[in-house]
Amino acid sequence: MTPTTNQAAVSISERDQRDIQDLYTKIREAEAKLVGPDGKTDLLPQNLYSFLCKLLGDLKAGNSVTILQNNAELTTVEAAKLLSVSRQFLVQLLEKGQIPFHMVGTHRRLYARDILAFKGKRDSARRKTLDDLAKAEVNDGLYDRVPLNDSDAR
Repeated sequence: MTPTTNQAAVSISERDQRDIQDLYTKIREAEAKLVGPDGKTDLLPQNLYSFLCKLLGDLKAGNSVTILQNNAELTTVEAAKLLSVSRQFLVQLLEKGQIPFHMVGTHRRLYARDILAFKGKRDSARRKTLDDLAKAEVNDGLYDRVPLNDSDAR
């Protein structure tokens, strides 16, 4: 913690500093464990522990979470929901060849990895467009300009 102008720095002895450093090292090197209701423990790899912490943080913040396997097959309805588009719009994208799909009998199926890849590209393109618009407004001196009334906004 960095002292502010209202806080005085606290002096810590060398022994206390070593104890704090030792405790910090032990915490960092400790292995996360999953303990079941029967008391059985399993060690968790660090990347899984980090994932679970992020997952729990998102849930605690009230965010919805979906866990989906990359090779999961989705119906057009499920894929459309993931993309937040109508099923009909998704089918148009499929027919244009913008997202790969395969047929199971007479039904289209899509892999989750293809939907997520399309969503990532789409979202990146949207962010770039918004960034470009903001840069153009800054260059034109319009970014900080506030319209005085409705006629100035036109």
